Amino acid sequence: MTHPGQLLKQAGLYAGKELGQNFLSNPGTAKMIIEKAGISEDAHVLEIGSGLGALTLPLAKKVSHVTAVEKDGRLIPILREVIDNEGLKNIDIIHQDILKIQIKDLLKDKKLVVIGNLPYNISSQILIKLVEERKYIEKAFLMFQKELGTRILAPPGGREYSRLSAVSQYAAKISFVADIGPSSFFPSPDVYSTILQFKFIQSEDLDESQEKLLFDVIKSAFSKRRKTLKNSMAGGELEYKKEFVLQALALATIDPQRRAETLSVEEFKALSRAIRAISG
Repeated sequence: MTHPGQLLKQAGLYAGKELGQNFLSNPGTAKMIIEKAGISEDAHVLEIGSGLGALTLPLAKKVSHVTAVEKDGRLIPILREVIDNEGLKNIDIIHQDILKIQIKDLLKDKKLVVIGNLPYNISSQILIKLVEERKYIEKAFLMFQKELGTRILAPPGGREYSRLSAVSQYAAKISFVADIGPSSFFPSPDVYSTILQFKFIQSEDLDESQEKLLFDVIKSAFSKRRKTLKNSMAGGELEYKKEFVLQALALATIDPQRRAETLSVEEFKALSRAIRAISG
């Protein structure tokens, strides 16, 4: 594996701060990620943010096919050259923003396994997208800034618990994989990173429209997280009146004085069902 700093220097390029780029530079870390992922040899992997190929190459040597999505067009020629030098033929490179791609369009004959060293500045948006399109995904191994990883795993009741926690925990069984230090990246970030595994699950009791309402309710509840539910959910994007919110909370047997950070996923589901029942 050629160091990304060397590849960038040879091409007269630099890591783009505006894109949140920190390239994986430690081959041992790449090997560890792939080993812990336990991906089968016949898997089709979607790699988000392939960068300069630190994960792309060892993945392609392990699995049936890799679809590498990279937003930064400056890197594509370097990545193609690196792939060609290895003689690998099972990699498709897509020059596109992952947030603008329909994941179902990437499917071949089975669900995807997703791996990504996610740009810090859009990692939350990417995770929400994967949750919304998870019926096309078997599992995902994603690298986040450690602080965000902590929030995703956080249980209800504390300051770390957030909209992203509730949505993610509803849609997947999440487990901690490893922490990665700054020295494994180029340029070295100021923070540690965390790898999480997501085994996505489909709801057995909410259809697509009910699930969308659930996500909207969670978002609304956390929009003013310091306020009580009766106040945080009144007005805002969903334009609920306070009387309506109080009626829904009563039907869901949730104290209106509670805050969003205290509600479990099951309580959010109960609240969304109550809102749907009242709305007719």
